[in-house]
Amino acid sequence: MKNKLTLICLAAVGLSFATPLLAQDAVTPPAAEAPAKKAPVDKTLLDTVYAGGPLMIPILLCSIGALAVAAYCFLHINSKKMMPPSLVEAVGQYMQARDAGSAYSLCHSQPSVFANTMSAALLKVNFDKDNANKASMEQAAGETLANEETKLNLWVNYLNVFATIGPMLGLLGTVTGMIISFDMLAAGKSEPSDLAGGIGQAMITTAGGLFVGIPAMFVYFYFRNLLAIHMGDVQKRVTFMLDLLSGELKIESASAEYEQAAPEEEIPPAA
Repeated sequence: MKNKLTLICLAAVGLSFATPLLAQDAVTPPAAEAPAKKAPVDKTLLDTVYAGGPLMIPILLCSIGALAVAAYCFLHINSKKMMPPSLVEAVGQYMQARDAGSAYSLCHSQPSVFANTMSAALLKVNFDKDNANKASMEQAAGETLANEETKLNLWVNYLNVFATIGPMLGLLGTVTGMIISFDMLAAGKSEPSDLAGGIGQAMITTAGGLFVGIPAMFVYFYFRNLLAIHMGDVQKRVTFMLDLLSGELKIESASAEYEQAAPEEEIPPAA
């Protein structure tokens, strides 16, 4: 009997200690869930430019200037603009008829590289001298043609300026961005987020400068070579016109000489 009472007392004491623990487990709230990761935000082009820092403004201005100069060169450095076919044909007819006055009036009314060169040459015409004063006409034409080439080459050289300044501005942005990152390190801030701003600025400005410089350099070489080709064509055409005016060359005789110089086609023997 005493053993039974002892067991009952021990069970009661155990339940008295276990009940608060069970109640505590029932009240304890579940562990809080980890916060969800934020989805990456897509950057726009404007955000990228803003991240590049203040040096992106002159780089953008260089890109706009390069596009404007390239458009100007495209419109003015071509055969139709520099040497209009209808004008060349009409001047050729006047030269063959030795009508220098009408040819000068036509060239003066329709300015172009060819017309300006011919106008300067026709001002020196003098039929009382040998070959209608051809030597003076050629000298005046050469000086005017060189002046016209210089004016057009000035715009082409602007492309070279933008092709050089763009990468240099990008390099300057690289240096300033790295300086910002090293300043962060010197201040004891070595977290990736602390260094990302300066490194991002360095990379963005470098890429921006190269995006401006590479196309501008390509367009510069293209229009420089194209200008040299068209200037050579204008010089040949003006020389031909002066030969017609001076009487040293006639279209009929030139055609006959060309036919004689052309190799005759071999006639295959009859079968």
